Amino acid sequence: MPGDALSQDPAELRRRIDTTKAHPARVYDVFLGGKDNYPVDRDAAAAALAANPRGYLDVRHNRDFLRRAVTTLTAEDGIRQFLDVGTGLPTQENVHQIAQRIAPDSRVVYVDNDPVVLAHARALLTSGPEGRTDYIDADFKQPAQILEQAVKTLDFDQPVALVLVAILHFVEDEEAYPIVRELVDALPSGSRLVLSHLTEDLNPENVRAVQRTYTERGFTFVLRSKAEVERFFTDNGLELDDPGVVPAHRWRPDGNAPAPEAADPAYLATLDDIEKVRYRDINDVTDADINVYAATAVKR
Repeated sequence: MPGDALSQDPAELRRRIDTTKAHPARVYDVFLGGKDNYPVDRDAAAAALAANPRGYLDVRHNRDFLRRAVTTLTAEDGIRQFLDVGTGLPTQENVHQIAQRIAPDSRVVYVDNDPVVLAHARALLTSGPEGRTDYIDADFKQPAQILEQAVKTLDFDQPVALVLVAILHFVEDEEAYPIVRELVDALPSGSRLVLSHLTEDLNPENVRAVQRTYTERGFTFVLRSKAEVERFFTDNGLELDDPGVVPAHRWRPDGNAPAPEAADPAYLATLDDIEKVRYRDINDVTDADINVYAATAVKR
């Protein structure tokens, strides 16, 4: 249960952390300007950035899609429960912060299996008094365990938004489609799926170069076509919301992407390329920059 996960001994958590191998959640953290990563993660991020110098836009626009999707589902569709699987490390504008700002009674359950994420999970458990936020230490490939724990916080008689943002490209087909089916099958009518996924459809040369840097480091890295991404919805009888499966920056843009931090040019000159990412403006994005599909859908 979430409480059990959070009560794990810090020494045991440290023992579980493998600092010799990059981890997707920690590489993602590097691109978001976080501090909870290791040299091996920064090396992986730097290699990906060298392969695709504007690749940080994929990560940042994926994150901004999450902001817009959660805002829409909470404010317009009345969703009050979220199951965020593969949440990654705590950063700004987490799902519970977005949802509870709009609807304070929202409930959010985060799921991840990286001990670094678990070690910082208390930063996620900052729910307002009207809502609730919990954390499950579980692998995406264990959907039954996820669901067994999630029902302790979420009411599966009421709609739940299943959030699978930037996780499925780390899972092979023979596991990815059945896992999503099992999770979606557990959701009641009116629930939603929020999904984003890397693809080689849009700018294949750029993303294939990035793929090579990650597979060389032992990551599973599956680039799926639009039709293959749509299968996560259509195979499960879900009805796609407008505008369907589209590049992440094209999903209901609202012009409110976060502005970059201000920094003195002299200071910026002292930083390496990966350290400069947090100061880059993502509002200058073009179609040639994005390799991520994004969509939401409803279960009737």
